[in-house]
Formats: sequence, C-alpha cells, structure tokens
Amino acid sequence: QVQLVESGGGSVQAGGSLTLSCVATGYTDNDHCMGWFRQEPGKQHERVAVSGSSTYYADTVKGRFTISRDSAKKTLYLQMNNLKPEDTAMYYCAAARTARGSGGYCWGLRLADYTYWGQGTQVTVSS
Repeated sequence: QVQLVESGGGSVQAGGSLTLSCVATGYTDNDHCMGWFRQEPGKQHERVAVSGSSTYYADTVKGRFTISRDSAKKTLYLQMNNLKPEDTAMYYCAAARTARGSGGYCWGLRLADYTYWGQGTQVTVSS
C-alpha cells in the first residue's frame, strides 16, 4: 500500500524559506512522475513543480522553488525561498503509478494521472 506523508509546512514572513518533504512508503520510484501541488480554499489544485527524468516549474515559482528527490530515501523535497504571501496554500505531494517521462511530460499529466496523494501540509506567508 502506497502512502505519501508530507511535512515541513509552517508560517513564515515574506522573504523567508521553507523546505517541504514527502516520504513515499510502499512506492517504487523509477523516475516516475512526482510533484508538488497547492490549493487555496475554494480553488482548484495548482501545479507547482514536478519531477520525472527532469523537472518543470510553474512560472510563478520558477527561480524561487527547487524540487528534488532522493530515491534511496523515497523522499521528494520542495525547497521554497523568497516566499511571498501569494504562496499561501495547502501543499500536496503526489505520485504517478505508472507515468514516467520528462518534466514537461509530467507537467502535462492530468491530476487524475497522479494516483497517490498525501494529506497536505499548510504553508502560510505573511507580509
């Protein structure tokens, strides 16, 4: 049984940094598509960053956020620097069961293609 557990969220002031972690137990990571998504209340999930054989970022976070993965530890990370109030959201880790490919390919997947989802971790950035 695959389980994704996120951690690392919290409250920071604008300009601060946070690192999110997602441990994927029971998951076989062979460069399958994994990613970070975020959701504000009342809005749909927004793609933040994904990782396959390469990475891909939303324009709004490019240059500030870095996604990385440690396959040996089955952990996906999201390093977030220079945080802005508009980054405030619930952040979710997700993993595809079979999809593998470049970052661009992973970015284009439907949300439904990400089979496994974590419970989310809240990030709040104050101005």
